[in-house]
Amino acid sequence: MFQRIRDLREDHDLTQEEVAKILCVKQATYSRYESGAINVPVDVLIKLASLYQTSVDYLLGLTNNPKSKNKHPSIIV
Repeated sequence: MFQRIRDLREDHDLTQEEVAKILCVKQATYSRYESGAINVPVDVLIKLASLYQTSVDYLLGLTNNPKSKNKHPSIIV
């Protein structure tokens, strides 16, 4: 999961600081999410899935299909 959130951030040409601001967390906290030092809370996973228009299942590695099955991709963010 950690590599996927990093890859998605980089694919969208975003910095850790930019994503941290979107998530309302400190950059250091977001960095720990990407490194796997701390678990990503469910609410943050949902925000990341919405931001990248993918599914939480993809972020968690439960599917390799990055296409969102969410019919409401802008729930938050």
